[in-house]
Amino acid sequence: MGDLVPRLEGLLSPSVAGVAVLSVDVNIESVNVRLKSSATGHSCPGCEEWSTRVHSSYLRFPVDGPVGGRRVRPSLRVRRFVCRNSSSGRRTFVEHVPGSTRRHGRWTERLRAALAAVGLAMAGGAGARVAAVFGVSASRSTVLRLVEELPDPEP
Repeated sequence: MGDLVPRLEGLLSPSVAGVAVLSVDVNIESVNVRLKSSATGHSCPGCEEWSTRVHSSYLRFPVDGPVGGRRVRPSLRVRRFVCRNSSSGRRTFVEHVPGSTRRHGRWTERLRAALAAVGLAMAGGAGARVAAVFGVSASRSTVLRLVEELPDPEP
């Protein structure tokens, strides 16, 4: 079990730069992963000015696909920063961790990619049934929307 944790860390966030894995708790039915951003600051989306002054932080719980037959439950701590530019339209803003989730998104990018691949192979209704096997609630319309968002193939 000791060598399982480093392998799980690699499976859970292999392509997400700037995310630190704080802890991994593996039990019979799930893998609980505590994550946080390792960036020192973030740029304001309104004025693009860099800020390191933290206003507050909170936890996000994006839905992720299973690993090794176990449900993955990530908890990502994101910070709210104070914009130093008084002429900006925002006083505070939340850091965005590219590669983990999308803005206002409930699913990890890893799960979105898996559901889009299932939808591309099986279409809407069958893709939604396969997603249910993953333990993810997704309608056929959602699976088709994920397929539509994929870039067009090269000619």
